[in-house]
Amino acid sequence: MKMRRTKLIASTLLLFSMALPVQYTSAAGKAASAKTVKVQVTLVSAELVENNHVGNEWYTEATVNGTAIEEDSPMTLDVKTTGSIELQATAEEQDKIPESDTASVSVKVADLSKPVTKAVKLTVTENRGRYSGNTAEWKFTFKVQKK
Repeated sequence: MKMRRTKLIASTLLLFSMALPVQYTSAAGKAASAKTVKVQVTLVSAELVENNHVGNEWYTEATVNGTAIEEDSPMTLDVKTTGSIELQATAEEQDKIPESDTASVSVKVADLSKPVTKAVKLTVTENRGRYSGNTAEWKFTFKVQKK
């Protein structure tokens, strides 16, 4: 009788394990979805492309996933293969009433089979005085690649 009960329990467990989805029974399935890769991001340049009387003194900042990055100083990140990287740029004209603009672009890690160059363009508009409405254009260029 003990032998029958053991076989019955074993059979029941086998049936239940077959009915459960793979994600609950396989640790390997979970590990594959959490894989990370190293990605290197470099701020290649931050350049004032055009300035139509907006200002001469500027504050600029570039960030990668919220962390500041300096020109020609590569940053290495550990990112999920299913994730993305946010590149953000800010330019602010420095005077009594500063004008500024911020823009961003996202790069999917899955799209990094080869190095990618991304430009973040922004426009700062003068808001006061005789040059009100004039603009200054900035271009921040980033290089993104898997390591």
